Amino acid sequence: MACPTVPTWAISLSLFKTTDLYDDYLEDLQVAAPIFRDFGGRRCFYGQIVTLKALEDNTYLKAAFESDGKGKVLVVDSAASLRCAMMGDVMAALGAANGWQGVIINGCIRDCADVGKVNIGVKALATIPRKTTKRNQGVMDIPLRFADVLFNPGEYVYADEDGIVLAKNELALEPI
Repeated sequence: MACPTVPTWAISLSLFKTTDLYDDYLEDLQVAAPIFRDFGGRRCFYGQIVTLKALEDNTYLKAAFESDGKGKVLVVDSAASLRCAMMGDVMAALGAANGWQGVIINGCIRDCADVGKVNIGVKALATIPRKTTKRNQGVMDIPLRFADVLFNPGEYVYADEDGIVLAKNELALEPI
């Protein structure tokens, strides 16, 4: 089954499937471990990687989502914390409004029913009602290692219902 939406910035491109990308590019891609659940209104998304390392503090996530995210995916390492949510529906709507294609969180979200109504891709480990504390702590644009892959800023991530693949360069997408 094809992905349900096309990113507005990539309207001229056809939809993709990560399984087809893997078949086409094989070992040129990294394949993330299947630890994430889909929560966003967009199940298929891709873009240039922007990274954030922040433990239980979403101050920098909000700041990133306040910037232009056209063609970008925010990858957040919250050390797989299940103690609090790194974002909810308000933050998802902020990211979508600023053109972010998606977010991949090695941690939790909240407000999952409402996040599912927002046109942004969201992959995370789980949901929890507790929100983060605001300590203004985090580090942007560093390599992050989780889910058996290395997320490098400036490289590309492709995500759909089947999983997540990473490429050093933007891939040519074939019509499906």
